[in-house]
Amino acid sequence: MSRVVRVYRSTRRQEMYLFVDAAEDLTRVPEALLKGFGRPVQAMELELDAERKLARAEVTVVLERIETEGFYLQMPPPLEAEQSR
Repeated sequence: MSRVVRVYRSTRRQEMYLFVDAAEDLTRVPEALLKGFGRPVQAMELELDAERKLARAEVTVVLERIETEGFYLQMPPPLEAEQSR
């Protein structure tokens, strides 16, 4: 399965990203989530398939969540991970 995905970054929290289907855009994202996310700023648009690698998420999980829930929310890394770099 392949899907064109739009990725938005949060204006409220660094390193928080929202992945959505490019054709649906933000239509299936719950209003409460968008409220906490802040103003979505488009970071990129890319095609995802099972062969693609992502830095902080399993692509199959991202695609599955977009299919079933309409979005995938990537949270910032834990503070411990930031400090150990």
